[in-house]
Amino acid sequence: MIFRVSPPRGPSLEELEAAQLRLRNSLFLINLVIIVVAGLGGYWLAGRTLQPIQQMVDEQNQFISNASHELRTPLATLQAEMEANLLQKKISDKEARELIKSNLEELDTLQNLANKLLRLTQLHSPFQKEQFEKVSLDLLLARSQRNLWGLARKKQIDIFLPSTQLFVWGDELALQQLFTILFDNALKYSANKKEVIVLAKQQHNQVLVEVRDQGLGMSQLDQQHIFERFYRGDKARSGSEGFGLGLSIAQQIVSQHRGKLAVKSVLGKGSSFFVTLPLASKKEGKEFS
Repeated sequence: MIFRVSPPRGPSLEELEAAQLRLRNSLFLINLVIIVVAGLGGYWLAGRTLQPIQQMVDEQNQFISNASHELRTPLATLQAEMEANLLQKKISDKEARELIKSNLEELDTLQNLANKLLRLTQLHSPFQKEQFEKVSLDLLLARSQRNLWGLARKKQIDIFLPSTQLFVWGDELALQQLFTILFDNALKYSANKKEVIVLAKQQHNQVLVEVRDQGLGMSQLDQQHIFERFYRGDKARSGSEGFGLGLSIAQQIVSQHRGKLAVKSVLGKGSSFFVTLPLASKKEGKEFS
């Protein structure tokens, strides 16, 4: 008996078309997923890339707005005083002198603001390595104290300096400006007949300087923003003279020296500013590594 084995039957045309349709749909879904994932990934990466740029633009706009506001105040005062005196038919020699004196004070305010704005702009450019040298910390502190002798005498405040025999590594003029700002801030926000105490010590390859006052102190909120440009804190602090630029300049100087600037304060009891700077060798004109 002979059995005939029939060859295997291939897929029908309908089955091939169905398989092709399923493959096409699968490829479409895969490509759609790839496009969506790539789009979301690109959007996320673009956001991460543009975020610093947007932040810089926002800071620049805020800076321009704040600077314009600070400039407007003395200019408005000048204009008001001049217009008020122009309305008078006669003006005495005494009144004219008082007007000129007041105008000069406002011009000094404008010049001071312009100098600080210029200094902030300069500090955005890094210091050249050749500008750094070994500088005596005792000398820096003594010079800064002398710079504010008049204000300290007026308020009957003593500034007590340590004798450290330590040397820091940096730009001498910038560092002197740094401590002058910190001393000025301590005097400005202290009542008469108080004390400002300066402490310093070596910590490994760094120098830690503390400027401690017995002034108004700051809230936690103020401490978070005190180094921002044009920030002057609560009403008690903002009532004092200044533009809110000094501590921002100090922060920039410290950053350029690869140091740190921090504050600890208790409202109504005083503040302590802590400066960390690179230590320099006493024997050699170089920074400790």
